[in-house]
Amino acid sequence: MEYSSNQGKAPAIIAYLTIIGTIIAYFMNNDEKDPFASFHIRQALGIHITFYLLGIVVSWFDSWFISAPFYLFIIVLWGYGLIAAIQGERNEVPILGRQFQNWFSTIN
Repeated sequence: MEYSSNQGKAPAIIAYLTIIGTIIAYFMNNDEKDPFASFHIRQALGIHITFYLLGIVVSWFDSWFISAPFYLFIIVLWGYGLIAAIQGERNEVPILGRQFQNWFSTIN
């Protein structure tokens, strides 16, 4: 499903840039709540939180065999979400996307 309006597209894209971008996108979307932007803000927030939480666990290991798949996983999630936002699509990121929508359902 492609998104037709450009109003929520900017916050949706900004949300993926950094955790600060997600916070900025949240406030950009606060006045006129756009469902497309809200969807991608939830996805991006989930990716950022996953990155930090898994990063803590992975940092205990001093092995590229453990940290390389972790970074690859996060990059795939991040890239998938960012490309969907740029293309104006509402695609949940693989594996965790549905949970992100449920966990952060209060973000409208």
